[in-house]
Formats: sequence, structure tokens, C-alpha cells
Amino acid sequence: MIVLAFDTATADTAVAATRHGDLIAEEREAPDAAAGRPAHATALLPAIERVAHAAGGWGAVNRIAVGVGPGSFTGLRVGVTAARALALGLEKPLVPVGTLSALAAAIASSARADGGRSALAVLDARRGEVFALLRDRDGAEPWPAFVASPAELASRVAALPERPMAAGDGSLRFRRQLEDAGALVAGEDEPVHRISAVSLCRLAATASPTAPEQVAPIYLRRPDAEIWRDGQRLGGTG
Repeated sequence: MIVLAFDTATADTAVAATRHGDLIAEEREAPDAAAGRPAHATALLPAIERVAHAAGGWGAVNRIAVGVGPGSFTGLRVGVTAARALALGLEKPLVPVGTLSALAAAIASSARADGGRSALAVLDARRGEVFALLRDRDGAEPWPAFVASPAELASRVAALPERPMAAGDGSLRFRRQLEDAGALVAGEDEPVHRISAVSLCRLAATASPTAPEQVAPIYLRRPDAEIWRDGQRLGGTG
């Protein structure tokens, strides 16, 4: 089975294709340094086409997978919209994959985790919060995706019976709190901190497809724009 997957929940634009779990091609584009923001809108579709070509063309692709977050509101909209359009236009099965689930799977398979630790995926959610998920050594998720303050996450980590392996940009930003709570945080330069679409491919290969119109982002909280508008309305009353 050939799976083509992509994720735009974080600042990176990540695309990959696998055949029976083995990597065919992978691209990961960092934010546009000049513009100072992610390049999802301009980078995603060209990267998808290049990876599809490397996989033998769309006729060879058996299913599409998309990261559904949690993460950036704008990035998720770009990725999910593209996935729906491609699945409908190409008549391909579509599999939504949690971004944190993909990150946790990558942590679990990394050399440092050594298959014997639970994996803690932590993304910086801004506003002084993190998105997090815990995957145990058997692949179950005792902590599904949630949003919390770093202090709340550290409290939960401290109560675990064993030290988890943590990665993701949130684990780097709040390394001190997590390590003080007992977590092992991957080294700053280790690639496991960034979302890899390869993990999405591998998870999607064994998951059930979803109707494209039912694939939706995992937000966990309200957009900043909505909160700002509510504040404006409240500030304008009275």
C-alpha cells in the first residue's frame, strides 16, 4: 500500500509517501524566514505533487492522510481543505490522523525511547499553553490530546509511575518544567521535535478512512480572532 500524507498543524509543511511503511519520498519546509510566517498556502500543493510523482503518480497512491491537529488554526484549515479536495477530486480514501498521535509514534520509535518508555508529545500552543498527548509503550493513548498550562502538564507528568520521553517544540520551550517533573526531553537538535509526515503515513496505513466531508480539524480551544472579537464587543458595551 502506498500512502501519501501531509501535515500543516505546526510551522512546518510536512509531506511524505510510504510503501508498506517504507519511505518513498519526504519533504519538510520550514517557515518563510523573510515573511516570518509558515508557508503552508504556497508550499503545500507543490510539495504534494512532487511527492506523488516520486511515488509513481496519483494512480499509484492508495490513500491520502492528513494531520488534523491540534495546532495552528490557519495551518489546519489549509491542510484539511487540501485533503478534502484531493480525496474528492481523485476519488482516494482519506484518513485523518492526530498530529500529536503522529509525533508520539515518532518519539516511541526513536532510538532514545528504546521501545521501553511512554512517549509524551508536546507542542507549543502559544498563550502560555501546550498541546500534549501521552502514548504508552503498548501504543495506547492514556492521555488523549489536551490543552494545558506547562504547570498543569508538569503536575500530570510528576504523577506518572515512570519517566516518559518527551519531544516537540513545546517540550523544548518548557524543558525545565518537564525535566523537573521527571520527563526526559530529547536533545534540542534531534529531528524528533518536528512533525514528520512519515509517521502519519504509517498510522494511516492501518486506520479506517473517513468520508472527506467528515474530516475536521482538532482545535481544542477557540481561535484568537474569536476571543478578540468577544473582547471588542464586551469592551464596547455599557
